[in-house]
Amino acid sequence: MRRKRSLVLSGVVAAVVGITTWIALPASAAAPTAELRTVSDWGSGWQGEVTIKNTGTDAMSSWKVEFDLPAGAAVGSFWDAGMVAAGSHRTFSNRPWNGGVAVGGTVTFGFVGSGGKPANCKLNGAPCSGAGVVIPTVAPTTAPTTAPTTAPTTAPPATPSATTKAPAAPVAVPEASTVLPVAVKNETGRGDNVFLYVLGTNLTTGKLGYVTAAGAFTNWTGGGPVPVPAPDVSIAGPANGSTTTLKLPKNLSGRLYMSFGQKLDFRLTGDGLVQPAPWAGGDPNRDILFDWSEFTLNDSGLWLNSSQVDMFAVPHVVSVTGGDGRTAKTGEVKAGGRQRVINAVKASPDFAKSVVTRGDGTVLRVLAPGKAADAGLMSPTYLDPYITSAWNAYGSKTLTVVPFTDRPDTKFLGRTSGNVMNFTDSTGKTVASFTKPSTANVWGCDGALGAPNDLIVGPIARTLCAALTRTTLGRLDTQPSGTAADFYQGTPANLYAKVVHDNMVDGKAYAFAFDDVQNQESLVHSGDPRTAGITLSPF
Repeated sequence: MRRKRSLVLSGVVAAVVGITTWIALPASAAAPTAELRTVSDWGSGWQGEVTIKNTGTDAMSSWKVEFDLPAGAAVGSFWDAGMVAAGSHRTFSNRPWNGGVAVGGTVTFGFVGSGGKPANCKLNGAPCSGAGVVIPTVAPTTAPTTAPTTAPTTAPPATPSATTKAPAAPVAVPEASTVLPVAVKNETGRGDNVFLYVLGTNLTTGKLGYVTAAGAFTNWTGGGPVPVPAPDVSIAGPANGSTTTLKLPKNLSGRLYMSFGQKLDFRLTGDGLVQPAPWAGGDPNRDILFDWSEFTLNDSGLWLNSSQVDMFAVPHVVSVTGGDGRTAKTGEVKAGGRQRVINAVKASPDFAKSVVTRGDGTVLRVLAPGKAADAGLMSPTYLDPYITSAWNAYGSKTLTVVPFTDRPDTKFLGRTSGNVMNFTDSTGKTVASFTKPSTANVWGCDGALGAPNDLIVGPIARTLCAALTRTTLGRLDTQPSGTAADFYQGTPANLYAKVVHDNMVDGKAYAFAFDDVQNQESLVHSGDPRTAGITLSPF
């Protein structure tokens, strides 16, 4: 359902494949050429690809592609090539099976990176372009084929998620419609005014916009190079003990925000929406109590989840009732659970500063560790000792990754060599490689653990990030595996994710980007939704 987030919600950045492309110029003489391009870019990371074409007169028996990265950039996972890193320089060479390229033939390899894009590309020592020039171009804009919110998302499951409770007894339901009623009920016990926002991407047009109280989707207009205040599109929310019903139009993916006591401050850019980021310095929403749910509503139904990936703030239950009259719900916090999360985090010297309290004593939120580290509130290297230990464990034993529950025979075997973990398939072919991730990479499931939208590298990356976040890598040599009782038992561990899960009635939460591995996420789905609900829980 989700992946990771950036501050700018952009229809182009989040959904268009090939945002920036580097195209090789023709060589001055007949010789192999290479094309280096960006397949996708989600703000905090990007996926690159190199295609080598033998435009020479003789068959190739091997190849080598190298380039430089700007300061702060990195390549994490890569496939169909070997990689050697020397400072900011990266050299990729063929695997044993793809070094031979016949005249007129091509071979492709790929990688996921973060920071700035590659430059000074060379193929077998000669400039990829034939003239040493890398030319940036912009790919044509196309309508998104996925459901973008703030960054590329993984495809939602094709069947209802195991994260939901057992459906309740059938109830009477309205007829199917292109507009889904969403009842927002306030059971917080608080007297603050509540403001609601429905923001997202129109999946038919690819346009960014908002939904009015009447259920009409309206495109954003008026942004500029310097972010400007967005118009007030808030919808009056329910007072304590009351319900406000929103109207959610079909073919929309985005967020439903709820704020208490004060309206949120959104800003518009030329191609996107700057959303609240209270962990960032100077964000105008830092002193506002707010939270959000995420959703996608399309021809395949409704996916609706609560989210704690960035922060734990306003506990709320999400629910959906299908055409059969049965209701599924998740996200319910145990009685007193919000305060127990706060108390547990405050009691930890490593995590305590991630509890954010307003001047009037109101605890606004508990920041997820990645956001707390970004804000300088906890160590940016907190997980490094565990990561090194878990990574090095597979220098002497094999990690088996079985990423698809419905395809148990699809397995990838991982072994560590130096700081790189290489994975082979059932034939012994090396199909994916990952450099050892940093603490930030694990918190964000990005960088060295960036997950392209494919059927090999992405699923392995998701599995690795979940295992590292839950501290099962190194202890459980088949992944995913174990139960919730096995999670967060390593040292050091993700206390935030542990206590959030511990205080959910059904144990489900979205405490990190790939918490949906092994169905631990707080998500409901219906292929035939008739009504949905968000209940703001007591706190």
